[in-house]
Amino acid sequence: MIPRYSRPEMSKVWSDDNTFDLWLKVEIAAAQAWTDLGVVPPADMEKLRGARFDRAVYDRIFEETKHDLVAFTRAVSESLGPESRWIHHGLTSNDVKDTGLGMQMAQSVDIVDAGIEQLMKVLKRRAVELRDTPCIGRSHGIHAEPMSFGLKLAMWWDEMRRNRERLVGTRKRVSVCMLSGPVGTFASVPPEIEESVARQLGLEPAPVSNQVIQRDRHAEFVQTLALIAATLDKIATEIRALQRTEIGEVQEPFGTPGFVTKGSSSMPHKRNPELSERICGLSRVVRANSMVALENVALWHERDISHSSAERVILPDSALAVDYMLHLMTGIIDGMLVFPDRMMRNLELTRGLVFSPRVMLALVEAGVDRQIAYDAVQRCAMRSWDDELDFRDVVKSDDVVRATLPSEAIDPLFDYSFYLRHVDHSFARLGFNSAAKPVKTASGASA
Repeated sequence: MIPRYSRPEMSKVWSDDNTFDLWLKVEIAAAQAWTDLGVVPPADMEKLRGARFDRAVYDRIFEETKHDLVAFTRAVSESLGPESRWIHHGLTSNDVKDTGLGMQMAQSVDIVDAGIEQLMKVLKRRAVELRDTPCIGRSHGIHAEPMSFGLKLAMWWDEMRRNRERLVGTRKRVSVCMLSGPVGTFASVPPEIEESVARQLGLEPAPVSNQVIQRDRHAEFVQTLALIAATLDKIATEIRALQRTEIGEVQEPFGTPGFVTKGSSSMPHKRNPELSERICGLSRVVRANSMVALENVALWHERDISHSSAERVILPDSALAVDYMLHLMTGIIDGMLVFPDRMMRNLELTRGLVFSPRVMLALVEAGVDRQIAYDAVQRCAMRSWDDELDFRDVVKSDDVVRATLPSEAIDPLFDYSFYLRHVDHSFARLGFNSAAKPVKTASGASA
């Protein structure tokens, strides 16, 4: 079943409600840290735990102040009594906002990681299912040599595994907090506060900061998403190409519940690879966002806010898009129709030309100079192609081949199973033939 564009879990991560909830968690954790230092009276801390955020109050105050953190802290303060003086004590805006943003990125990574895990399960199942299905391999869009279709999916599985490994490092580097005051000197808030908040929220303190957490971390977050999007684009592009009428080896799910049922408003026969095309288009958006994230790394002095407006777009949009693309691709792979008969027909399209490397190597191994062998086989191939003759028959009539190879040695060279004989070796390397090696997830667990 293809999910709708709006993915509830990821949408919740980047919702205003979650943003404000995380900000409140940071404020309460900071107040607790001040309490542990003996600055905030324990009785006040008990009341601070009952602090609430009212969006209507925030909106009213924001209309007056035009400052989100000021409006936020005042809205929270209105839910308290005199103890409200400890809200935001010693902090600057980005102590709260950047720490909350780090938690949002970590939450996003965990959702993306789960999406990759689901896609990998489907890729592995289909790869094993299609391991012994021969198809033509193509380079430059031209027939090359036969290969296993399952090997394509196994390669995609392996690339997604690398993306999961990248997420592990990314999660670590975005899961940081900063509560170091206006320019990172701890002048208004001692390091103990930052360290306590980090422990309470499951984060690591940024070793050094100015007024913001440095944006190379955020750029890595978007770049990792862009790499995942690029892999999905690669898979989708291949599916689109193989679904072309002239090739017809695979087809996206079509006409079943949850999938596209109409291909064209004017041509009823059309079954377009619309889902894969959607992934390719969204991938371009995420890759473009990665360039914006890189531009955000350079800020004036201890900070400016040129990054802020851009991040409000690129961070949630990139996370939402990749989450959606992963689930869309999982549905495509799971329900993808594969046509082995058409693959075999395409293998035979060149009347045996794909076996030219085997003939050449057989001549070399029988003692023929490589250049002579190459020229002889190429001559046979060109004649077969130009005159629309079966390559097998042309080879058997060639003087060089006839003088070198007995007729009984030629026929075995035209065997498709020859090209699948080492597929199990590649699958074993991936752990497909035995218990799969656990893949460390972004959150540190194994799957």
